[in-house]
Amino acid sequence: MKDLPITLLRTFVTVARTLNLTNAAQLLHKAPSTISMQLNRLEQLLDATLLERGQYGVKLTAAGRQLESDARQLINLHDQIVGNYQHGTINGTVRLGTHDQYATRVLTPILEAFVHSYPEANLEVFSDHRPQQLKKMLDDGKLDIALVEMPLLSEGGERLTLDELVWVRSQTHPVEQREPLPLAVFPEGCYHRECAQSTLKQAEINYRIAFSTQSRAGILTAVRAGIGVGVLPRSTIEQGISIIESGLPALPKTNTTLFVADHANEATLRLCDTIREGARNGVLH
Repeated sequence: MKDLPITLLRTFVTVARTLNLTNAAQLLHKAPSTISMQLNRLEQLLDATLLERGQYGVKLTAAGRQLESDARQLINLHDQIVGNYQHGTINGTVRLGTHDQYATRVLTPILEAFVHSYPEANLEVFSDHRPQQLKKMLDDGKLDIALVEMPLLSEGGERLTLDELVWVRSQTHPVEQREPLPLAVFPEGCYHRECAQSTLKQAEINYRIAFSTQSRAGILTAVRAGIGVGVLPRSTIEQGISIIESGLPALPKTNTTLFVADHANEATLRLCDTIREGARNGVLH
């Protein structure tokens, strides 16, 4: 029986996530030809076709979809075993505060990697839609890390990624044509909501709050249903939602920003490193 190198499985999982060899190569800091060679080698070892290659990307075959699930389990177990031996002495509690859009989306693989690599650390995650509140909790000693979305070039913290806010609507309901403009937004204190309101006021566009929730899933549901126009980072757009490219004033660019408490313990510093690595690999988009 032939062994499956972990490096090949990591490459395959990245390709399965991006469905694009060029994007996967950028994330893995390898040449596209190297990615292709690794995928071909993996298919040879398994004697199975894992990907269907096309002009605009790749698509997983049935065998590829099964391997994606199996490979993730194997990689997680591998990292957990390595973590038990290499990082078993790193312990302590790490309190992370972040926005729902990060906690429920892009942070999953990052937190998964951390808990498997540092099994003795105790991770606590707190979600809040108000970035200033998370920063205050950090300053008050109630959090060790705050990962928040901040205005472009705002002071403090470590800027990890660049994004921009966009207006979004249902693909089937032209809700942006209604008067006053209905909004589906987070409650007061959310940066998205504040940007939407201030931008519309400056443009002298009448609006009303049609839907308010602390859940990103709730915002997406309201937008898809045509209840109101939403505000989301461009990198987080999902199916069933269209970006409104004209007719409404432009929204500002943003930074995903990392704040770390003074005198953080070693486990906290290791999670910060894991988050930074995720940002470099494009996971935070």
